[in-house]
Amino acid sequence: MNAPTDPAHLVPTVAQRTVPAALIDALRERFGAQLSTAQAVREQHGRDESPFAVPPPAAVVFAESTQDVADAVALAARHAVPVIPFGAGSSIEGQLLAVQGGISIDVNRLNRVLAVHAENLTVTVQPGVTRKQLNEELRHQGLFFPIDPGADASIGGMASTRASGTNAVRYGTMRENVLALEIVTAAGEVVRTGTLARKSSAGYDLTRLIVGSEGTLGVVTEVSLRVYPLPEAISAAVCSFPSIEAAVRTTIAVIQVGVPIARVELLDANTVRMVNAHSKLGLREEPMLLMEFHGSPTGVKEQAELVQELAADHGGNDFEWAHTPEERTRLWTARHNAYFAGVQSRPGCRVVTTDVCVPIARLADAVLLAVAEAEAAGLPYFLVGHVGDGNFHMGYLIDPASDAERTVAERLNHALVERAIAAGGTCTGEHGIGLHKMAFLPAEAGAGAVELMRTIKRALDPQNIMNPGKIFAL
Repeated sequence: MNAPTDPAHLVPTVAQRTVPAALIDALRERFGAQLSTAQAVREQHGRDESPFAVPPPAAVVFAESTQDVADAVALAARHAVPVIPFGAGSSIEGQLLAVQGGISIDVNRLNRVLAVHAENLTVTVQPGVTRKQLNEELRHQGLFFPIDPGADASIGGMASTRASGTNAVRYGTMRENVLALEIVTAAGEVVRTGTLARKSSAGYDLTRLIVGSEGTLGVVTEVSLRVYPLPEAISAAVCSFPSIEAAVRTTIAVIQVGVPIARVELLDANTVRMVNAHSKLGLREEPMLLMEFHGSPTGVKEQAELVQELAADHGGNDFEWAHTPEERTRLWTARHNAYFAGVQSRPGCRVVTTDVCVPIARLADAVLLAVAEAEAAGLPYFLVGHVGDGNFHMGYLIDPASDAERTVAERLNHALVERAIAAGGTCTGEHGIGLHKMAFLPAEAGAGAVELMRTIKRALDPQNIMNPGKIFAL
């Protein structure tokens, strides 16, 4: 694998396309106050949680309807100008950056829950609805949407990156939970994919094609999802271990014996210290599993007892329980804030993140080697993992002004990804390719598969205006 580690090569050197004044004038005539060319607004829409510095888009359209999106895309297409969808702005791999210039389409005002079909366990929402907003709406009907990437991401963005998160070990990812979509194509045409039926054999599966395409094939304007009944009983527990290996091997045992655990998250001792400082907790500063069990009271009790036995076999301490909703919320909020706890631990830093996913039997080796290399390099880092499905994240905390630190972080990332792919895994379990992992995709998928992706992209977007410069170069 010949992925570059020189920071200068992480963002492809593609010239910014000119955004003609005629397009800005046409957008202003169509959108009025919904268009902004203010520097502060453009800069807000030209950065995310990635460590890349890229010029902002030339303008931002604040869409309030599907027709707004269609009209904005059609006008951009007329001038062959790139279009970049913008949701919560929480992407980590540079998906929303205007690497070739263009305009940003902000869908945050498309934030209505359109229909809840409780009897069918489905819901239809606009793309700007966030996961917390959706679950607040569903809670009153005894339902919830389980995909939980941590950040209060927008549903449209979660679909575009094929997000997953802490509940994926039991409930799957966006791939399994998106039933149907409405999208605006590169020609400004509104197209629907999928149905509310749980299965279909009708034609190409366009829904799965769009889910995970990172805005490169269309702008998502409506999403229909599976939802689930709120569990009758929920219990959360923390268990500390003498080593990372003991924690990971416990997780492997839990999965291999078939415990239907809802969440099992790994934090190393370094990360627990950061979380304690950030969230004012008193967790034991040792490698730790955070677990949650869903089901009937009897089922939850049986799951917990079996997992306690497995943990004890690997030197785990007694479980510390969080029974009440308030205790569980505090615990999982702290876990979700691990990223920000890491950032706070080194003020002014940026984070180079990884999110490899490997077959569960290879997880211990992958995690232990990643930690050993980070320790040897001397670079500050944190480790968190959705280890129940073999997915874990290393966050390398770098000085953004230091090319040397960036190079070390990318070297570590390169080695980690190379091992994951060699083990039959992937360079990205949930964050997507974006900019950061473009060089790894051919090694994982193969040159033929990447060329097939390019062929699909060219067919659906011949002018290459839909979020160009992401996933692969044309």
